[in-house]
Amino acid sequence: MSKALPLEPAPDLRGRLALVTGANSGIGSGVARRFAQAGAEVVLAVRNAAKGREAAQRFGDPPPGGGPVRVEQVDLASLASVRDLCARLNAEGRPLHYLVNNAGILAPPQRSLSPDGFELQLATNHLGHFALTGLLLPLLRQAGGRVVSVASLTARTARLSPGDLRGGRYRPYAAHGTSKLAQLVFALELDRRGRLHGWGISSNAAHPGGVVTNLQVTGPTLGGHRAGPVARLSTRIYRLPGLGNDVARASLLPFFAATAGRAEGGAYYGPAGFAELAGPPGRAKVPARARDTRTAAGLWTASEALTGVAFPDSED
Repeated sequence: MSKALPLEPAPDLRGRLALVTGANSGIGSGVARRFAQAGAEVVLAVRNAAKGREAAQRFGDPPPGGGPVRVEQVDLASLASVRDLCARLNAEGRPLHYLVNNAGILAPPQRSLSPDGFELQLATNHLGHFALTGLLLPLLRQAGGRVVSVASLTARTARLSPGDLRGGRYRPYAAHGTSKLAQLVFALELDRRGRLHGWGISSNAAHPGGVVTNLQVTGPTLGGHRAGPVARLSTRIYRLPGLGNDVARASLLPFFAATAGRAEGGAYYGPAGFAELAGPPGRAKVPARARDTRTAAGLWTASEALTGVAFPDSED
């Protein structure tokens, strides 16, 4: 159990721009709603634009002077789709203050490939967000922006081999853990490189603890299969008092990491309760594999090669 961090008054984010991936449901929707209620202009980056518009309608009216909520279509599993979104946003030239890399897929029962030929969870959870962040870096630098990557408790026991990201034998939950560990390693390495090269941004990560969203169903039932025993068991456990957060409380974790004055670059945040399953924001335990600098460097090099997106190595 970690020590809960003092919560701060709701921030005034009027005049600021936030982009949240996977914002049509679950934690992403909760984070986007918090941004909207704080007055920020919010981009809901979603695969299904109609569901994104439905989510936006549920947010209610922004505070006086608050920005609009808009929907942008993107499939994080497709690098072409990510490039299209980033081209549109870069053409607008609006400084981006907050980027929340939240969209994800959980444990499809059979190995599936992205349009670019990568394992679907790695493509969606990590590679798509790596490319998105790199392509939006000019807008983030204009704003001195903050990037938050939403990781998972599954990263604790995961293994990561940067030289073999395409993977071998497919195990649904092991592959999910690998993708989330990659996301966490990326978040920490992005902050380190940002400080090293003077990009003027910060990056951290957060995980929501134990929370039940449609992610537990849409991934394990991909292709029409019934959810397996792991998904059913975790769904029941996370609904027990003290062993899981509801979506509203879980969405506070990434929002805190993005907006709180005490939230630091290079840090990892999670629930402060038992086993980091529930509770208010606290410092999360960083797995040893996520602290390994050689793993981080290898993942960065491999991700640049696989996505074709290169980050600058200087202030220029």
